[in-house]
This record gives sequence, structure tokens and C-alpha cells, in this order.
Amino acid sequence: MELRRRTALARFKNSSSREGASKNVVSRRDLFYVNEVPCLKILLSKALGLGIVAGSLLVKLPQVFKILGAKSAEGLSLQSVMLELVALTGTMVYSITNNFPFSSWGEALFLMLQTITIAFLVLHYRGQTVKGVAFLACYALVLLVLLSPLTPQAVVTLLQASNMPSVVVGRLLQAATNYRNGHTGQLSAITVFLLFGGSLARIFTSIQETGDPLMAGTFVVSSLCNGLIAAQVLFYWNAKAPQKKKKQ
Repeated sequence: MELRRRTALARFKNSSSREGASKNVVSRRDLFYVNEVPCLKILLSKALGLGIVAGSLLVKLPQVFKILGAKSAEGLSLQSVMLELVALTGTMVYSITNNFPFSSWGEALFLMLQTITIAFLVLHYRGQTVKGVAFLACYALVLLVLLSPLTPQAVVTLLQASNMPSVVVGRLLQAATNYRNGHTGQLSAITVFLLFGGSLARIFTSIQETGDPLMAGTFVVSSLCNGLIAAQVLFYWNAKAPQKKKKQ
């Protein structure tokens, strides 16, 4: 597509340098590749970005409701949830400080709110509610500091760069938990597949809207890791967590 656009642009420039109306004929198809294709890419990127942001409002709600319905967070790795929260926070803070358009990172805000809710629920159903409340307060304080002028840009960039190892380690911890249990427990299949699809689409939108290789690379790694968890969900689809025997 890009090669055709460049060829069309070359034809347009060559024809413009000639004299005479009969020699200044440029096909409509050439004009389309010169003018319309970049606009279509931007439009598609914006539409995808806003769609991802809108969809992120609901992505992790199935996971939240599944935990609440079961009154259990069995099968969820707390370390994986925390590392995902670090990655989302890094993306959000980095994007805000670099003035990236909201459509290129907005889902990180909503996913962060849902992820911190899941982290609290995991602690709550492990009988550590007080620790969960303290965690929420500490996270809010850290976030305020990161978004304040007190934090150097170099620290924010380092936080974003740490996203890749955070995502990889977090997803591998969840994959290891699934493998060790022989099932995915209370892990929501809907949430997993939505995260996988969203991270794939974000590769395109981050390249188009930010041009930042660090952002694009993070989503490439995220897509691979989310794909691993999605594959496990399919593999363990019919596997059920063993029922705990009730005490007599």
C-alpha cells in the first residue's frame, strides 16, 4: 500500500512539471493514493482507538463479576495482577506526560481502575481486607507523585520501558499458575480474549497516532503474552477446579 502511494506521488510530481493540459492528466486512482490513503489510515486508527477505549470500560467487568459471584479469586495470580497494574500505570503516566491523544492510551485509565479493583478483591477473598485498603491508599499516593512535576521525565520513561518485562513476567506467572492448577479457575475467558484483541489493535493505533517505538513494542509483547493466556483458556476449557469438601 505504501509503495503504491509513493509511486502515485511520483507520477503526480512528474505530471505537474510538464506543460500542456493534455500532459497534466493524473488518474483518479493516483490521486486517491496520494491524498486519501493517509487520511483513511488516520481515520481507521482514530476509530479503532476510540473503540478500544470505549470497550475497555467493560473488558474486565466479567472478571470482577466472576470473582464476586464465586466469592473466590482462586486461579488468579496476585503477582500477575500487580505487574499488570504497573504496566498500565506506566503507559498512562508516560502518555499523559508526552501529551499523546487520549484515543491512543485511554483504555489504560479504565483498565487500571478495573485491575486495581481485582487486586483488592483478590486480597479481600484471601482474608487480607485491611492490607487491600492500605494498598489502595498507597497506590493513589504513588500515582499522584508520578503525575506531579516532582517526577523527572527520565523516571517516567524508565517506568514505561519497564512495561515489557512487567507484562512478560506477569503473564508467565499467570500461565504457570494455570499450568500448576490444571485449570484457569476464576479467570474470565471473555476478559482474556478482549485483552488479546485489544492489544493486537493497539499495535496499529500506537504506530499511527504516536509514532513511539516504545509504545508499539510494548503492545507487540503484550499481544504475544495475552495470546499465550488465551491459548491456555482454550486448552483448559473443559477443566474444572476441584470442589472443596465442606466440613461436617
